[in-house]
Amino acid sequence: QVGLVESGGGLVQAGGSLRLSCAASGLTFSSYAMGWFRQAPGKEREFVAAIRWSGGTVKYADSVKGRFTISRDNAKNTVYLQMNSLKPEDTAVYYCARSRTSWGTQSLHEYDYWGQGTQVTVSS
Repeated sequence: QVGLVESGGGLVQAGGSLRLSCAASGLTFSSYAMGWFRQAPGKEREFVAAIRWSGGTVKYADSVKGRFTISRDNAKNTVYLQMNSLKPEDTAVYYCARSRTSWGTQSLHEYDYWGQGTQVTVSS
């Protein structure tokens, strides 16, 4: 099966932490940047974080900078999103995606493969 599968979502209290994982299968992983996006009810899907193919360069949305960390393990074809100091406004479905390029951008149109999403709910 070709695709991306996210896991690790759930319900957490404000101030808590979650670690999302995204495993790739049947597609080239290590040569491409990977990104995390999220979509809250009634809102457009928005960029959260991206990581270059080598893992050496990362980008974050201002809203998560300093709280979230993106990383990847090319040997395991997996990208991670460590989320700390979670806030109720972080509540959304989180999606991982593979970029069309090796360096990654904030534009969702630059991503060609998407996971099915994992729900993150932060209670106040």
